[in-house]
Amino acid sequence: MTENSATENSATGNSATETTNTTPVGPTLGFFTRLLEDAPADQRYRFALEQIEQAERFGFGTAWVAQHHFSAAEGGLPSPLVFLSHAAARTDRIRLGTAIITLPMENAVRVAEDAAVVDVLAAGRLEIGLGSGGNPRSFPAFGTTFDERREVFADNLATLRTLLRGDALETGHLLYPGPDSVGSADGGAAPGEAGGSAAGSASDGSQTRRGLGDRLWQATFSAGGAGAAGAAGDGLMLSRTQPRPGDNLGASLDEIQLPVIDTYLEALPAGVAPRILASRTAVVADAEDLPRLRALTEPALRAEADRLVGYDTSGLDLDELLTATDTYLGTPEQIIERLAADRVLGRVSDVSFQVHSVPATNAHTLRSIELLATEVAPALGLRVDGAAPAESAGIAQSAGVAESAGGARSAGIAESAGVAP
Repeated sequence: MTENSATENSATGNSATETTNTTPVGPTLGFFTRLLEDAPADQRYRFALEQIEQAERFGFGTAWVAQHHFSAAEGGLPSPLVFLSHAAARTDRIRLGTAIITLPMENAVRVAEDAAVVDVLAAGRLEIGLGSGGNPRSFPAFGTTFDERREVFADNLATLRTLLRGDALETGHLLYPGPDSVGSADGGAAPGEAGGSAAGSASDGSQTRRGLGDRLWQATFSAGGAGAAGAAGDGLMLSRTQPRPGDNLGASLDEIQLPVIDTYLEALPAGVAPRILASRTAVVADAEDLPRLRALTEPALRAEADRLVGYDTSGLDLDELLTATDTYLGTPEQIIERLAADRVLGRVSDVSFQVHSVPATNAHTLRSIELLATEVAPALGLRVDGAAPAESAGIAQSAGVAESAGGARSAGIAESAGVAP
């Protein structure tokens, strides 16, 4: 985003009713959680539900949950689709997504069936984020190895895609519930209505439904992975931070991720709207709460900073550590100033905010969600009204995907908000 974009829209008040902005400007605002509170599983799940409900209350468009196996310290949720089925019953509008399902550790047919059932229960609000990575120690429990993950991912993704587009497997089996099970004429919410399935506007103004197979996303660090996601017409999921290249340890996150976005857009088939989700760590706090949060954050962040960025960070002070690990911790004004310099946010359709690696309590997270929606998002031109991913930021072909001088297609995302890619 440009520096001016932070001042083009004034922040709104603190009430939930004041956050809705019906003008489609920037990326859709999203929430993400790894369910990492220092609490037993039942409390972690209750907290996550409260946070998703808070996000919906304040106009977030999406809520995403991670998957981790065998370790409460890495993440609190091994079964994201089971959890999202409960979240669907507790919400009405917000879209619900996995970020990510580690597909090499799954049976692809079961993923397709579980996703289809959740999508019906959620009235077409499910988004499916997928990845090949994960803790190498977890893979053997699922009958595979970390070294085989890419090949297994590709095979499982092919099976999942076959079923979700309504085609039969080689065995002749078809998915039930099928791809057209949401929004039937005799009961389900119609596409485009509140609680209905993902929909976009066709050139004649009619509503078109995005099937579940069109709501797949792939997470990747690399340009190669981005190209594969783009060629398949899937969404691209970018991480909150990632290791820096050995020859450029001081590189900013957007410096690393912008070429990944370019590769994705170059590979995207003509006529397919780009879907790009940027994840960012941001904890927005009131000034009086900030000293305590900073004190809690420093030891937690130091414990994993070297792994996150790929080099020795022991000589950095806390502010330098926050910058190096792409962690946004501060008052609304401080967060706005830092995020305004992130050029990736001018190139994406969606941005999701998480609190990790800040050891925030549930109360801190709930307050951060409120401040993100009421102060940060309006200042940065993020969309706070729950529009479906990709349609909100005007990145469909009709909103201007242009040929760049080098032949690469670049998305005119957020141009209407005065934000340059």
